[in-house]
Amino acid sequence: MPVEGGSSSGSASAARHPKQKRKAHSLSIRRTNSIEERPLGIQRGDMLEGQDSKLPLSLRNNLLDLFGQIEREFENLYIENLEYCMYVCLLMPCHCANITVRREIDSLNERLTGDGQTVEGGDPTKGALKTKASHSTSQLSQKLKTTYKASTSKIVSSFKATAGSRALCQLLKEYVGHRDGIWDLSITRTQPVVLGTASADHSALLWSIETGKCLLRYAGHAGSVNSIKFHPTEQMALTASGDQTAHIWRYMVQLPAPQPPPDVSVSIVDSSDREEGEVDGEGPCEVPTVRLATATLKSHQGVVIAADWLVGGRQVVTASWDRAANLYEVETSELVHTLTGHDQELTHCCTHPSQRLVVTSSRDTTFRLWDFRDPSIHSVNVFQGHTDTVTSAVFTVGDNVVSGSDDRTVKVWDLKNMRSPIATIRTDSAVNRISVSANQRIIALPHDNRQVRLFDMSGARLARLPRSNRMGHRRMVCCTAWNEENQSCNLFTCGFDRQAIGWNINIPALLQEK
Repeated sequence: MPVEGGSSSGSASAARHPKQKRKAHSLSIRRTNSIEERPLGIQRGDMLEGQDSKLPLSLRNNLLDLFGQIEREFENLYIENLEYCMYVCLLMPCHCANITVRREIDSLNERLTGDGQTVEGGDPTKGALKTKASHSTSQLSQKLKTTYKASTSKIVSSFKATAGSRALCQLLKEYVGHRDGIWDLSITRTQPVVLGTASADHSALLWSIETGKCLLRYAGHAGSVNSIKFHPTEQMALTASGDQTAHIWRYMVQLPAPQPPPDVSVSIVDSSDREEGEVDGEGPCEVPTVRLATATLKSHQGVVIAADWLVGGRQVVTASWDRAANLYEVETSELVHTLTGHDQELTHCCTHPSQRLVVTSSRDTTFRLWDFRDPSIHSVNVFQGHTDTVTSAVFTVGDNVVSGSDDRTVKVWDLKNMRSPIATIRTDSAVNRISVSANQRIIALPHDNRQVRLFDMSGARLARLPRSNRMGHRRMVCCTAWNEENQSCNLFTCGFDRQAIGWNINIPALLQEK
């Protein structure tokens, strides 16, 4: 029947149309996702306009939005890949320089070929052309290398020693006798020149530098002895302690006669048998002991972590965990000033060798410069150059301050312009109590990782003190001190391995000229 035939024809036609529509629809999606074939200014909805679809309009729009998001994700990935390729090229300057040079050579060859000249033929100007091309490409390559190396050289300069200016370091003497870690050490400023050490075993010891023999023991503190400093003209010592006091005490020592050097082979065998972090000996031998202080300074409400003599030796300054530093008269033990302002515990204090200036360090990431040159005005400057605890800040002979921190940096500052450091040394470990050589202007950095490194005032690394199972410190290195009077044993270090070490640091003539 015609109706059935029409129905059959209509159903067959209807069966074919969906396939055609699905095919057309899939093609339209591919065209939509193709960036190159899509005309500018035409929206996705316009490209599907006029095409039949069984999908509701809202569903179609939702699908188009989803496909658009997928396209944007691919575009972002494409852009990231491009940026990554650029980054890799920056990390490979030599490779990029070679590519650029090759392109320049190809461009030059194309120009020469267009002018009827060839680089490889028998042209009389062959040598000149090669020379010109080589000169231009070498200049370009050198410029690229200089540009890319400049940014990386600043980062790694602190980890490299300058060629031809390497300091020579040799271990000369070990001072063993404390029963606990050594926090601080110092050299006397008067004759006889001896070494002083301050230890967590509640004592301070004086040593013969040449023989390594213990000469005197001070046992007047009831807590850990955290620092030791000697009077500039008299045989007096200043010690700070965890018993919340600082003591001033007198000493009298007599240097022993020099002894022949011990058998090196025997000492090596004994040293190799020691465990990591241990030293020989259970404590000092029978030596004279001082138990009474000449003066006791008692104004702090917390651990006294450091103390130092002001120029002239008539006043002393102490730094405490009570967040304050105190200024005392030596003769009367009277408290003259209380220096407040730090937000957290103090870690160190230091005085200028020739002026009435004091610098205090703190866990609040700052160090402060206190000026007592004018008796009527006491000014203070706060410096915020570190991001972690400032473990120490010391003066140099010139107008500089050097600060060390737990943020693994050491910064050199100019007293005339303290807005920003003039040099920054970046290391791989926290820095403890630093010292600066007055004659050589070399900074000695003691680290938590048992290393000791030497830098000059410009931030260039000179050397690292040798360390092995038989040589050097086996625990954290707490402090360094220079001995300007002795040319052989001129640097001392101490650590929590209960020993102090004397070193000979030899600076090449090339470095001294700098």
